[in-house]
Amino acid sequence: MTIEIVTPERKIYEGEIRLVQAPGSDGSFELLQNHAPIISTLQSGTLRMISSNEDEITFDINSGILECMDNKVIILAELR
Repeated sequence: MTIEIVTPERKIYEGEIRLVQAPGSDGSFELLQNHAPIISTLQSGTLRMISSNEDEITFDINSGILECMDNKVIILAELR
């Protein structure tokens, strides 16, 4: 699955991942390959990803929006 993370200033990450954990407004949630389409608002917390080569990547965010469709995740976020 691919992910793109964009802040108001610039794109901060783009790549292949196998898992993303996000701090949703109604609680933390996790996305894996072939997840059903979803759009969610994000709250302050840590965005955690596991890349396709098993590296852990994290970003601390203040807020944002996540969309997942057809194994492509797009996150618009404000970093802390």
